[in-house]
Amino acid sequence: MEKTYFVYILTNTYNTVLYVGVTNNLQRRMYEHVEKRADSFTKKYNLDKLVYFESFPNPADAIRREKQLKGGSRQKKLNLVETINPKWKNLADDLV
Repeated sequence: MEKTYFVYILTNTYNTVLYVGVTNNLQRRMYEHVEKRADSFTKKYNLDKLVYFESFPNPADAIRREKQLKGGSRQKKLNLVETINPKWKNLADDLV
């Protein structure tokens, strides 16, 4: 069975803070963010709204993309979310 790796962007209720992360289980990771399972940046800033994600077949590609997004400007991240999710809907609501 092949794994899938995800790069994702989280924000808060007011869409004022962005966080880029990577995981091999997006559902589990969103649960951890929503439940504030760790003392982290996402807990401190109440980031639990999934507004963007991409999937990759291998971890190296996912990590490379995460670094690319983290290294980009805030405006580039905003533009990326706006292109895919213009209403800033919580995409975690659609995860099965």
